[in-house]
Amino acid sequence: GYAGRVAGLILDQLRRAKPLPGALPWPRDGALVTLCQTLYADPADPRGLDEWARGLGMSGRTLARRFEAELGMGLRSWRRRLRVFKAIELLGGGLGVTQTAMDLGYGSTSAFVHAFRTDMGRSPQNYMRGRAVPRWGRAGPAPRGIA
Repeated sequence: GYAGRVAGLILDQLRRAKPLPGALPWPRDGALVTLCQTLYADPADPRGLDEWARGLGMSGRTLARRFEAELGMGLRSWRRRLRVFKAIELLGGGLGVTQTAMDLGYGSTSAFVHAFRTDMGRSPQNYMRGRAVPRWGRAGPAPRGIA
């Protein structure tokens, strides 16, 4: 019926849409899903492209081509974007910058801050301050003159 056609149209449009630069694309292929799920669970996993490829039963070149074809970026770029997403998640949960850097597998806090600033345009602390919810954004009455 009508609702099915509208839903189909919406899904068709979403399939045609280009991913936003801030989005983390996710694969549909089984082997790539396994790889991405593992890295999402442990972004500090040190394995590189060739090691992943061997573990998934393919060559490094095949893995690189499949990753690029399905996600529109290489494994290294995807991994970096994943780390930024996880950093925002960890920092938003109250973890400090140093511990976040270590949990994400960076060799130093300064390396993490540099990578974060390169991708997000500001330091992790500055970024998180800018995301802070004003007191009146939480449950409860708004300050006078704001409501």
